[in-house]
Amino acid sequence: MIDALLLADLTNDLTPAVRFQRLVYALKEIFNCGAVVLLKKEAEQLRPVALEGLVKEALGRRFKIAEHPRLATILSSREPIIFAPDNRVPDPYDGLLDALVGEPLPVHDCMGVSLYVEGVLWGALTLDSLVAGTFKAESALLLKRYALLVEIFVRVTQLEQERLGWRSLSLEARGVRAAPDRSEIIAKSEAITQLLHELKLVAQSDLPLLLLGETGVGKELFARFVHQHSQRSNKPMLHINCAALPESLAESELFGHVKGAFSGATQDRQGRFEAAHGGTLFLDEVGELPLSVQAKLLRVLQSGEIQRLGSDATRQVDVRIVAATNRHLQEGIKNGGFRADLYHRLSVYPVPIPPLRERPDDILLLAGHFLELNRSRLGLRCLRLSAAAEYALLNYAWPGNVRELEHVISRAALKTLARQATANDWVSLEPEELDLTHPSGPQALQMGSELTEASLLPLKQQVDLCQRQAIQQALERTEGNWSLAAKQLEVDSSNLHKLAKRLQLK
Repeated sequence: MIDALLLADLTNDLTPAVRFQRLVYALKEIFNCGAVVLLKKEAEQLRPVALEGLVKEALGRRFKIAEHPRLATILSSREPIIFAPDNRVPDPYDGLLDALVGEPLPVHDCMGVSLYVEGVLWGALTLDSLVAGTFKAESALLLKRYALLVEIFVRVTQLEQERLGWRSLSLEARGVRAAPDRSEIIAKSEAITQLLHELKLVAQSDLPLLLLGETGVGKELFARFVHQHSQRSNKPMLHINCAALPESLAESELFGHVKGAFSGATQDRQGRFEAAHGGTLFLDEVGELPLSVQAKLLRVLQSGEIQRLGSDATRQVDVRIVAATNRHLQEGIKNGGFRADLYHRLSVYPVPIPPLRERPDDILLLAGHFLELNRSRLGLRCLRLSAAAEYALLNYAWPGNVRELEHVISRAALKTLARQATANDWVSLEPEELDLTHPSGPQALQMGSELTEASLLPLKQQVDLCQRQAIQQALERTEGNWSLAAKQLEVDSSNLHKLAKRLQLK
């Protein structure tokens, strides 16, 4: 019956995320195990594509193959691999199984198989259990059979993406290397998913792009995304922070200079525009450019011509401009700090990037990514969030956005290690270590409205915040007893579990 439903999903009109999620859920039921994870190999790491049975933030983690011997062993074999319960090699999911317990638990049984699509290693499928002896020889034979089905799922999904023009493989097909870890945009919210789809289309043109957003939302990552999906992806992309340019050096830095142009100019030097010829130039904090330089930037946008400082000769450059700012440039126009004609040239296609508080679905995903980075840096076996810490993250206003979240996780990991009396490679972060001192709930909404003109959360998100708070308070009063919490809240216990999963409290 389950096999028939899985095969039906191949012909149903499902998004890749939904199709893969249904797949891992079915496999978890078939093998009667604690967790199933589908991982895609990207460069030297594995990225979870879909998972069932792990904590939600695990979807944002990236597992470096060299740091996880079990994953490396699975990838090195074409046959399913079973790790016995007494195997001392650490499991990458230790402490991450979504069991109803207060402390992280080690995985007892582990099984996995490598996946190949058209003869090329695509990734891996892993199964884990807290019950010793779950996986036996017949389990490996069954996994080998279902691995073929998973490979079909992957290939069919790839063909659909190519047919629909999503071009998910376009970078690899053009021989462009995958972006490094810190250049990846990690998100599953509808707002960012739609934004990335829009940017893929815009990337194909050479129109100037103006990225608008608060500090810390990751404007540089979105600029790199545009470059990587453009026809210029095999050419350089240069980044220049306009706010860090001294006015006396801004013109030389952007357009270059000739020998003798000023004191200290001992030789000719090309500027960033010439260095980025054929590629993309990212002008971060473009609102901070001096007015004298703004006029020359306008000339480049109009004619593609630059003039090195101290020279009368013009040079032609072919550069795509992506600019970014966290300022309201219209206000700069009113007070004379920014040229109106330059603004209209740069904002041919303005792109607002939503702040983190307006996309709560991404918070735990990003937290998982930063947890895995810090686990690797600190040499820990397990670094995770407690349920109370997850709740605190979801109910915080995030005035510093993704950058603030990264710093919060890194600081909390160090503080927790420093406070532990004995050496311990299992660390669970609590709210007090996160040190989120800004107000949350209704106060956070008020703070958010002061930070941006359009920050009022939709009614559904406000209701979700209230529900999370009520469930967490009930759990605190009942010391984590879900049944008693359901009674206090006067709801059915099964409905409370479903609601908690939807709100990402479990």
